[in-house]
Order: sequence, then C-alpha cells, then structure tokens
Amino acid sequence: MELTPIMDPEALNRFLETDFPQLHTDGKVFEVMAVGPGTVTLWLTPNERHLRPGGTISGPTLFALADVGAWCAVLAHIGPVALAVTTNLNINFLRKPAPGPLSCTCRLLKLGKRLAVVDASIFDADGEELVAHATATYSIPPR
Repeated sequence: MELTPIMDPEALNRFLETDFPQLHTDGKVFEVMAVGPGTVTLWLTPNERHLRPGGTISGPTLFALADVGAWCAVLAHIGPVALAVTTNLNINFLRKPAPGPLSCTCRLLKLGKRLAVVDASIFDADGEELVAHATATYSIPPR
C-alpha cells in the first residue's frame, strides 16, 4: 500500500495549534517531527504533570502520545479533518520510560474511506528502547 502524505510536519503542527489548542494548554509538549509515505513521527517533551511517582512518564501520557501520533498519521494522509475520531486504541506498556523526551512512530496499516488502522511504537529519547506499542482505529467522517 503506497500512501502519499498531503500534509507536512509544519502543516500538521499548525493544525494542532489552531484546531486543537487544548493539546498545548500547559505548554507545547507534542510536535510532529517527520511525515513520510504512510508514516508520522511525533515527539513528546514531557513536563512535571506527565510524570508519576516512581520516576517515570505516566501511562495516560503514553496513551495520549500514541493517540495524537496515530491521529496525525491519519490526518497527514487525508487532510485536516478534525472530526476523524478514535474508535479503538489498545496499548501495551513494555518498559518504564525515564522522565524525558519520547518519540512515537506511527504507521498506517489500512486507510479506507471510513476507517483507518494505525500501528504506534513509542521509543525512549535515543530510539533504542521500545517502551510502549499501540494499535488504533479511527472513524473518518464522510466527505
């Protein structure tokens, strides 16, 4: 399946800032870093509210990173459709990430007219340790 993106990182980041400003309520922590055929890479720079006792990034933060990254992967390939919504997201927490930046690489597994399925892999800052893995399904509204 060859997918050609129609939004680049700059357009996605601008869309997040204008149409989803609550994402950055406590400062800009999510940033789209790269877009390719069928893929998006998102960066998370966590702040204090993203940490949990035990010196790690919280599960809800990892879940949000996977969800936002997968949503951006869909939008990069269908355009700025704000009402594409998550219908399912399953996540496996694999390792305890140290407090610090994380990357999320998302790959479209299916992009249909009404549904998209995305694979999301979350890595530590150096990209060597897979800390979480998710699959997500999005409902795409009719045009």
